[in-house]
Amino acid sequence: MAVTKIWAIKDNIRRVVEYARNPEKTEYSDIQNLLHYARNDEKTVIGEEKTMYVTGVNCGADTAFQEMISVQERFDKTTGNVAYHAYQSFKTGEVTPELCHRLGVELAQKMWGDRYQVLVATHFNTGTYHNHFVLNSVGIWDGKKFDCNEGAYWKFRSLSDELCKENGLTVIKNPKGKTPRTIYFAEKNGEPTKYNLMREAINKALSMSTNEKTFCFVMRRLGYVVDLNPYHKYATIRSINGKKATRLYRLGEAFDRNGIYERMRENRQNWQEPYRLYDEFIGKKRNGITIQRKQYRVQGSFKTAKKITGLRALYLHYCYLLGVIPKNKRRTPLSPEMREACRWLDRYSEQVRLVGKYKLRDLPAVESFIEKNKSETKLLTDYRKIIRKELASCHDPDRAQELIAKRNACTAALAGLRKEIKTAERLIEDNPKIKENIRIEEQMRQEIYAPKKQRKREYER
Repeated sequence: MAVTKIWAIKDNIRRVVEYARNPEKTEYSDIQNLLHYARNDEKTVIGEEKTMYVTGVNCGADTAFQEMISVQERFDKTTGNVAYHAYQSFKTGEVTPELCHRLGVELAQKMWGDRYQVLVATHFNTGTYHNHFVLNSVGIWDGKKFDCNEGAYWKFRSLSDELCKENGLTVIKNPKGKTPRTIYFAEKNGEPTKYNLMREAINKALSMSTNEKTFCFVMRRLGYVVDLNPYHKYATIRSINGKKATRLYRLGEAFDRNGIYERMRENRQNWQEPYRLYDEFIGKKRNGITIQRKQYRVQGSFKTAKKITGLRALYLHYCYLLGVIPKNKRRTPLSPEMREACRWLDRYSEQVRLVGKYKLRDLPAVESFIEKNKSETKLLTDYRKIIRKELASCHDPDRAQELIAKRNACTAALAGLRKEIKTAERLIEDNPKIKENIRIEEQMRQEIYAPKKQRKREYER
């Protein structure tokens, strides 16, 4: 099974040429970065045979950049889309590095070998073998640019599928949709994305379910509504408070309707463990022992205690619901929205520190803080410009050192101010979402922890 993709690289090629001439005074261009990434020895196979995993088609593996630049200059096509980046990723454990690279080279030759220069590099840094293709956008014979339209993508994928079939590899028969890049990389890093949280909830529910009714009940307790109706074309899942449902096939084959039913059939064959887990989940005990609530004694009086209000109170409550505080009593939030919000703990921590440091009580105070910092930023920027002008015409070494110190101090102060401005702007941006997540979480807590009689009355309405 091979996954394919192509996208354009845009850059000013003149800057690339200048980089080649004087790399100390210019920065990496997009095409240079791309070639550097593809050629990165840390990502390719290390050892005596590593050279076999980087191959040039119509160009040398070590001189690909220079050769691509010369072709673009020859036909005077150094602007626009200067290159294309494509990849071909295989199913984990299905190919060897040698086979992966061979298929990549064959694909490049069939797709572009008659007209374009391509660098093919095999990487294994993500845990799965995959090929990167760096394609020069300008043809080597006629100078015509590669037309990366939808037809080109489908041809690329079709050729890849043919090579997979010829070599006995699996092929995706009906590819359905794609995962956004932000979520894709977050999942790669093991972050609690909405898809990961859905998979986690389904796995937990299936571990204690032998039938559809139990499965849907547990999923609801975990904050999700699942639709497994066989008369509906797609099985779906959504959070209780969500409006848009996600089709289960997007989570993987094991989480689609057939995969769920298959795992429940397996549970019925080994029914004891699912039943035990289910009883623990809903708080039942087979021996009749009930769980007693812990009682705490609080010193002092709530009437005389100073009440925390404003943004600080909001963030403290939010952190409590996220399970961050109290420190020694960590727990998992009930709602999927709050569990996903755990991805942004660092971001919320910065906002909490800002609120506490400058005693920002409400959003108008935050807006005033932003305006004040922006004014200070402008003043410091103007002052730094003056220092730089004086430094440019200064011939006294002592005075120059003094000016450099002042310039560096201004730069450091500007960095701090800009960071605080960014944090404050994010605070305003996140405020409605935080309030909505708190509402959803408290609604979930009330639904799950409400007395049984009260819940029954609510169902009867």
